[in-house]
Amino acid sequence: MIRIENLCKSFTLHNQGSAVIQVMTGADLSVAQGECVALTGVSGAGKSTLMRMIYGNYVAASGHIFIGDMDVTRALPRDIIRLRRETLGYVSQFLRVVPRVPTVDVVAEPLRAIGQDSETARHRAEERLARLNIPERLWSLSPTTFSGGEQQRVNIARGFVHDYPALLLDEPTASLDAVNREIVLDLIEGAKARGAAIIGIFHDEAARARVCDREIDVSRFAGVQAA
Repeated sequence: MIRIENLCKSFTLHNQGSAVIQVMTGADLSVAQGECVALTGVSGAGKSTLMRMIYGNYVAASGHIFIGDMDVTRALPRDIIRLRRETLGYVSQFLRVVPRVPTVDVVAEPLRAIGQDSETARHRAEERLARLNIPERLWSLSPTTFSGGEQQRVNIARGFVHDYPALLLDEPTASLDAVNREIVLDLIEGAKARGAAIIGIFHDEAARARVCDREIDVSRFAGVQAA
């Protein structure tokens, strides 16, 4: 479902004499349906950079990223938007939403984007919020006013409200207590059971051991600095 071939990435530091930092070279990995692969490596090894390239936020210098039949590195912006809407979900560490939009609408938005009617989308969103222990009295409020743990659970509810065939998870259990951590791990296991291909960053070693089938140390793809 996810296939990465000979992927390379560099950054040009224009405010430092246009120095080029080669951060990734020759990355190769694949993730099958129903499989969860953990990205590991020391801080700065390129885990988040790789996730952002897969999602299309960063442009690769060379190589290929296939999500199903689509090569993200060659896709047009409208194709990336369609990919994110229908196929590739992303749970980041931080919730970024339009202020003043009610939490239930934030969570329901991915379903509305694929054409589900408002009532069905809202009902599904309410189910996800309830499962993740977001009190009903908060559903009509903007999540920008919530605590860090509550925002993370809203983020997870939004990421799991649609059954994406592929998922990117960046520290999904961070900021969570033991009860909600267990719920999130159950959601991940459920996504695997229905055939989702998942790539995740898990600093929680116990969570990684439970839900991940393999680990890929991205340090082995680390580039070198160029002039």
